[in-house]
Amino acid sequence: MALGMAAAGLASKAFGLNQPAPQINGESEKLLVKNPELPQPATFDRLPLSWYKATVKRLKERVGEKGVKAIVLQNPWNIIYFTGLFHSSTERPFYAVFPVDEDALYWYHPGLDRDLVTTWWSTENEYYFDFFHAEGGHPEQGKVATGKTVDLFVWLLEGLKKRGFADKVIGIDTELPPSKLQKAKNTLPQARFEDISDICLKMRMVKTPEEIALTQRAMNYFSRIHAFARDYILAKGTDATDFEVGEAAREYGTNLIMQDIKRDGRPHTAVGIAVNVSCRTGVATAYPHPNQFFHKKIERGDALQVSGVVRIGGYGGELYRYYQIAPWDAHREKLWEVVTECVHIQERESKAGRTCAEVAAKIHQYQVKMGVAKYIYHRPAHGEGMEGHQAPWLALGDPAVLEEGMMFSVEPGLYDPEKGFGYNPSDNLLVTKKKGLLMSLVPYTKEWMFLKL
Repeated sequence: MALGMAAAGLASKAFGLNQPAPQINGESEKLLVKNPELPQPATFDRLPLSWYKATVKRLKERVGEKGVKAIVLQNPWNIIYFTGLFHSSTERPFYAVFPVDEDALYWYHPGLDRDLVTTWWSTENEYYFDFFHAEGGHPEQGKVATGKTVDLFVWLLEGLKKRGFADKVIGIDTELPPSKLQKAKNTLPQARFEDISDICLKMRMVKTPEEIALTQRAMNYFSRIHAFARDYILAKGTDATDFEVGEAAREYGTNLIMQDIKRDGRPHTAVGIAVNVSCRTGVATAYPHPNQFFHKKIERGDALQVSGVVRIGGYGGELYRYYQIAPWDAHREKLWEVVTECVHIQERESKAGRTCAEVAAKIHQYQVKMGVAKYIYHRPAHGEGMEGHQAPWLALGDPAVLEEGMMFSVEPGLYDPEKGFGYNPSDNLLVTKKKGLLMSLVPYTKEWMFLKL
């Protein structure tokens, strides 16, 4: 779909009835990079159930080496990753249980999610009414009771006992605190609990071809959203606020993506979708994590950032671009150039076999060499996953070795609060044998980011 007519329609909503919509000409999309090295984007909207079952099989093989006979998942990201059940995480305990020697999935969950659970992958399920759960209290079954509060961890343990795991090794994706270990000892004195959180995390850190393809699809959409945002800024100029730019881009991106998503309004379709786009201009760019609301008119001379996260089926990543609105001086141009070169250093150095610390050091060494040390505020990048920030960390203190299939943000930003500006990029970088692949199509050029309004 061409940007022109669709974008103009969306833009008119953002301006209200009394303001003319800017003419979005779609020229920015012509500048998007065509990189033949990038993976082919997925044609599916979410990973298929067969992928989750194959992934659980790999998990069983790995934990089986530790003698584990039952797997208990309670981390919501692990539950989504291994079962495919997208759900809301609150104070309500939610558990997925896999017997290692059976092809089964048992759920222990809050009652409000019973329809989600039973219409997805489920062998059997047990649920409590809500948190706090009163013993015997099930209003949905006509049983209204107050009284003893059920300990929902003990309730899970009793469920494991009923399923024959009272004297087995049970793998759980967390390090149990002393209070829960004591409950486990009291309820299942012959069982042994093994922390398998590291195994789960390492599997999530290295993406499969299907995950990579879905990520590429999300990044392709996100690149077009950035093209729209750039056109919007050029069209509306100093009449626009940063808030307006972000909202218009978010609406455009949502419609762009959702027109392609197969859905019927019921659960398990259109899952894991996020279109979070924001814009900040002027002094707000001078702080890595500013705490002020962004609602400022764009002015000539501003640094401006368009940023956010887009995901489809849980997969995608960050994509930020760091603009400079004319006029600019040599100081700003130098910091922008150092940031941009650091992006390419991360791209070149992020090959399998390097350590996170080695790549981080290369970037920081260049920053120091260029005399911009005082403007450094943070590590160059973090690992990228469904939850956003994910291990490993591109930091001086992380000895983790990069592996093919890992993904990272790209954030060698520099900030000058005294002068009231900063530049922080981001992208989704895929580690390969030879280098890191920047998965977006948005250029890192002055043509793209140095704008005259």
